[in-house]
Amino acid sequence: MSERPSGRTDNALRPVTIETGFSTHAEGSALIRVGGTEVLCTASVETRVPPFLRGQGQGWVTAEYGMLPRATHTRGSREAARGKQSGRTQEIQRLIGRSLRACVDLKALGECMITLDCDVLNADGGTRCASITGAWVALAIALEGMGKSKALTGQVAAVSCGLTAAGPVLDLDYAEDSSAQADTNFVLTADGGIVEIQGTAEDRPFRPEEFQILFDLAQKGTKELFAVQKEALARKKG
Repeated sequence: MSERPSGRTDNALRPVTIETGFSTHAEGSALIRVGGTEVLCTASVETRVPPFLRGQGQGWVTAEYGMLPRATHTRGSREAARGKQSGRTQEIQRLIGRSLRACVDLKALGECMITLDCDVLNADGGTRCASITGAWVALAIALEGMGKSKALTGQVAAVSCGLTAAGPVLDLDYAEDSSAQADTNFVLTADGGIVEIQGTAEDRPFRPEEFQILFDLAQKGTKELFAVQKEALARKKG
């Protein structure tokens, strides 16, 4: 087995920290750092719901995602300047929204909408997973401030796994992700539930037994992420 570019073992996350209260005006905010990836997640509360939910007595949780022009090695143009979002951006923000709604009782939320903005400051792989994990913390803080913590039904976190030259590994950075034979993203809940799994083979189809190894790695990784989320909220309360 080859060594990973970062020198990590196959089942090791990159260093993860979550800093709460980073945004002064947002109802909830969390700056998550996963190795070289940094994402600012903010939760904004509005006393309105989308038209399709008006008068139904329930709320909505949605998300928007974006990357700063120099979040990557070369400058990317702002999507606002191009006049439309890329398909990748739309796909990721829909994933974040689905993931967060999976842990919220929308009836208990009442007729209001919470928007999670996930802005990538620095990208080194795993930005969608970091966004989901950090956005959950921002959402929890916002719900606590609204006096609706009971609307939060559980924890959600996400992590990537892949088949690389080093074998099956947890939490791919960009160097690994760009050359992986298979790349998967797991969105899991703290009580053992599966929200979403995205998996793509590159060089060859991967086998069920290989998928099981990746799933086992993801369960270990998200267990550690759930602990980091709880620690971030505990520091905020303290």
